[in-house]
Amino acid sequence: MITLQVFDRPMCCSTGVCGPKVDPVLPRFAADLEWLKSQGVAVERYNLAQEPQAFTAHDDVTEQIARYGMKVLPIVRVDGRIVSRGTYPSRTTLSAWAGVNEAELPVTGGCCGTKACC
Repeated sequence: MITLQVFDRPMCCSTGVCGPKVDPVLPRFAADLEWLKSQGVAVERYNLAQEPQAFTAHDDVTEQIARYGMKVLPIVRVDGRIVSRGTYPSRTTLSAWAGVNEAELPVTGGCCGTKACC
């Protein structure tokens, strides 16, 4: 099983989807992580404000923060290897790292719901 870990910058809650001004990327990313979980991927997400011990438990994460500062967050690791720094990757990118077939991505939106056309 693939393990994907996300090390977030300090936020007020575990997903950052709270408060008066929510970064629109955060709800999308949270939904993408939930989707990965539903596909059988082990997802671990850590918030520096709430779980600093998770950051210090990984030397590569600590080293990246020491070298580049907080701008390096979020850091994404797949099976113990850093694959992304400083940005929230798309669902397509996450699925590629996790080995999830993109053909399984749901079609959504519009009047058609999950159908390709009306």
